[in-house]
Amino acid sequence: MTGTRPVVRPYGDEALLVDLPDLAAVRLLDAALTAAIAGARAVASADGHADGHADGPADASVRAVLDVVPAARTVLLRTRPGVDLTALAARVLQVWDGIDRGADIEAVTGPRLVELPVRYDGADLREVADLVDLSVEEVVARHLAPEYTVAFGGFMPGFAYLTGLDPRLRVPRLATPRERVPAGAVAVADEFSAVYPAASPGGWRLLGRCPTVLFDVDREPPALLPPGSRVRFVAVDDRVEGAAP
Repeated sequence: MTGTRPVVRPYGDEALLVDLPDLAAVRLLDAALTAAIAGARAVASADGHADGHADGPADASVRAVLDVVPAARTVLLRTRPGVDLTALAARVLQVWDGIDRGADIEAVTGPRLVELPVRYDGADLREVADLVDLSVEEVVARHLAPEYTVAFGGFMPGFAYLTGLDPRLRVPRLATPRERVPAGAVAVADEFSAVYPAASPGGWRLLGRCPTVLFDVDREPPALLPPGSRVRFVAVDDRVEGAAP
């Protein structure tokens, strides 16, 4: 991660967009902002002025953040109407300046570990093996080996981009996306792995299936894999489709 300072700019009247140098910086700022917002709200509640009238605009603005949305190189802060975005931008930079950027990311973000069962019978498993010049068994072993980290969400609710994929398994997206990828499809594309939370079109290469529900509107929070979560895949069947007999 570089030491480049973020660029913070308005994103409409009720949001700020923070441009960052890399994914490591995104994860650190996301964790630090989440902690700062929670801390400001706790102090305001204890002091009895949660509406922000009795303290400064920076304190009031940070408590007015509704959502912090990390992506690959940006963090979006959505706010309530009428927030002083200039004061909030200054507070964001203050939070950034207070981050120990040499710290271990996992220690800062406090991730939890989620294990996802997978049956490796994906439509593209054999093709991926051919592309990377490995056996099907080795592709599966290399996909199972890492502990992944949810870098950010996107594409659809509950879709988590997982970093940590073995470099040998980095393959391009399909030239022509499928019209329908089934819910639970475990896939890889470029440097990421992911599980499709719902059926949708998609161009990632499919390695297997996971039965776990990743997004449920009746659950709190709805997404099983928020940014910072740690993920391990666990094979649920010793038999691998497409493997040599």
